[in-house]
Amino acid sequence: MLTQLLLAFALSALGCAIVVRSALPGVARYPDNRPQRFHVGNVPRLGGLAMAVAFVVVGLFGVWADMHVRDPMIGNERWWLLLALAILPAWLAGLVEDWTHTVHPAVRLLATMLSAAILVFMLDFRIDRLGIPVVDGWWSEWSVGSALLAFIALTSMPHAFNIIDGYNGLASTVTLMVAAALIYVAMKVGDWHWMSVMITLFGVTLGFWIWNYPRGLLFAGDCGSYLWGLIVAAGSIGLVQRNPMVSPWFPVLLLSYPIMETVFSVYRKTVRGQSPSVADALHFHQLIYRRIVRGVFHDDQTRQILMRNNRTSPYLWGMALLAVVPSVIFWSNGAVLVVFVAVFMFIYVTAYLMIVRFKVPRWLRR
Repeated sequence: MLTQLLLAFALSALGCAIVVRSALPGVARYPDNRPQRFHVGNVPRLGGLAMAVAFVVVGLFGVWADMHVRDPMIGNERWWLLLALAILPAWLAGLVEDWTHTVHPAVRLLATMLSAAILVFMLDFRIDRLGIPVVDGWWSEWSVGSALLAFIALTSMPHAFNIIDGYNGLASTVTLMVAAALIYVAMKVGDWHWMSVMITLFGVTLGFWIWNYPRGLLFAGDCGSYLWGLIVAAGSIGLVQRNPMVSPWFPVLLLSYPIMETVFSVYRKTVRGQSPSVADALHFHQLIYRRIVRGVFHDDQTRQILMRNNRTSPYLWGMALLAVVPSVIFWSNGAVLVVFVAVFMFIYVTAYLMIVRFKVPRWLRR
């Protein structure tokens, strides 16, 4: 496992270094008029390219070198090849968008749907438990419903990670937290297959992180966000599906931050009469940047924006930890997890409304 971690980290870090230094034509010219832009200058958005290549190479090399723990339920050779195939449609759509900035949101949605369909039908991903005793009996027998719910989760999570990918170190650190939590629970239940997969994801993400935070030399881009979302969703579903001890509410609480950001974004835009696919600058992390994190007024503009960018992410790390920590502690207790999901939702909405209404406590403002 340690060999996988180190190899994934080294390959990802090296690939990111090549992307940063190569200055490929066109990849760094992110339009200045995008509401998501909170940086000065041209920064490559191909971190996801390096991470995906490293992830697949380490996975397939691990099969060849017998690095993965043998799993009687899944043939490692077939599984890693199908996983790479499943990632490909969403990842390619994100890559083209990162390179050209011209891919319509509907096309990217269809690409993630295709990736989700491959995972559901070729790797048999199902959500066959809801953690509700009076429902689970007949739900487990309704194969269409369990497959459809898995399909929705696998389709949605890449876009959820894309939404929170707004500032240096934000989405990548959340991914590291989530991957670490999944590794811990996989170790507790003895699921060495998913432990191996999430260790590989942790390694490639860490290799990207050192280039992304704090200096922002490289961005993950849509292809990076889609990679994170798909693997995290697959790991969450697979861990629950294969291990009855793991509550289905564990991944719900674990991923409450990106889930709430997505649901609240859709609700906010729908109420305002906008399409959910239209980008805006009213996400939680953007409000923190604008209304809580103060600039460094004695410095030049470029450095000021960079420092405000870096100061924003720790606020959201704290928000994510409010969900990650209790999910790790109570991963098998569905009733407690449901309570914490409700508490997190209340904290998120309350905090958002406080910022919107300019009622943030003075000690939180910098």
